[in-house]
Amino acid sequence: MISVKHLCKSYNGAPVLRNVSAEIGRGEIISIIGPSGTGKSTFLRCLNLLEHPDAGEILVGHTNLLDPGTDVPELRMKMGMVFQQFNLFPHMTVLENIMLAPCTLRRIPRTKAREKALELLKTVGLLDKAEALPEELSGGQQQRVAIARTLAMEPEIVLFDEPTSALDPTMVNEVLTVIRNLSKTGITMIIVTHEMRFARDVSTRVLYMDEGIVYEEGTPQEIFGSPKRPRTRAFIRRMDMLCFELDKFDFDLYHFRSEVDDFAVRQMMEQKKRNAIQLVLEELIENILFPRMEKTQLEIGISAESGEAEIRALWTGPAENPLNADDEAGQMARMILSKRCSQREFAQEDSRNILTLKLFGETK
Repeated sequence: MISVKHLCKSYNGAPVLRNVSAEIGRGEIISIIGPSGTGKSTFLRCLNLLEHPDAGEILVGHTNLLDPGTDVPELRMKMGMVFQQFNLFPHMTVLENIMLAPCTLRRIPRTKAREKALELLKTVGLLDKAEALPEELSGGQQQRVAIARTLAMEPEIVLFDEPTSALDPTMVNEVLTVIRNLSKTGITMIIVTHEMRFARDVSTRVLYMDEGIVYEEGTPQEIFGSPKRPRTRAFIRRMDMLCFELDKFDFDLYHFRSEVDDFAVRQMMEQKKRNAIQLVLEELIENILFPRMEKTQLEIGISAESGEAEIRALWTGPAENPLNADDEAGQMARMILSKRCSQREFAQEDSRNILTLKLFGETK
């Protein structure tokens, strides 16, 4: 359906896309992942000529987008786009925002456009907000309206440019749920996203972009389960893990809790498990680690496959398993960790102590 060949794009002489090629079939759901600043959004914007490539070829069906005779406005009506920012008209109601393009561009009668808009609002769970103004909606609700507005044009292809990046983490899931449901309709979708579990769940293929090229591509199982190339492996591991350098004398518990909860929300972990992780972390840090050491490295990982969480504390010094200590102050914390953690392991490697706690897995 879409064939991209040798696409190049530079800004002020600095290359952003370097000879990018990709084939996207009808009905496919393609997620594009990779570090920030590697050309993902630029690639997406080139597909509908919001950015004009310096070289290469883009075929949509049998139409070459870069042919001077191509009717670009006509093509854009077949290729909807959902942006990071919602871009709703603030002076129009939700219903009017959705009806505007079908009425003005496709000349659809207002009664029919209204009927379709109400149907779409029901689909995205916002039928009761039809007469509201954008300022009366949360960020997640505004993005759902933006998706409904795009679908009102009945596009064959929908491009999503990091649709959750402007949202508070608590609103991310409501937008991702709408996109998940849309993925079941057979429409072709290309999604630039940092939501790894979402990309793993909904995609037919994943493109990993790095330094302006498609560095690796494959099925979600291949990219997330067994990536072949080193930069892909490093990126996947980094996105599935949260790392902290903890300092006993400069530790902001409230900021720490917020960072951990945001990470767990993005991994689509339910509230009950998020609370359990927070409890274990607080007891571990405040009553096990900080009484014994000033600085600790902490790693938190959540498996998208099993939902298991792993916490690793790393510090230098003599080998000492703090879970075996007999100090009275840490007794309650050790009891909580014993009850909450399915596994607790201690090891020392190269003068570095490693304490590993696992939650929500099989007890060993």
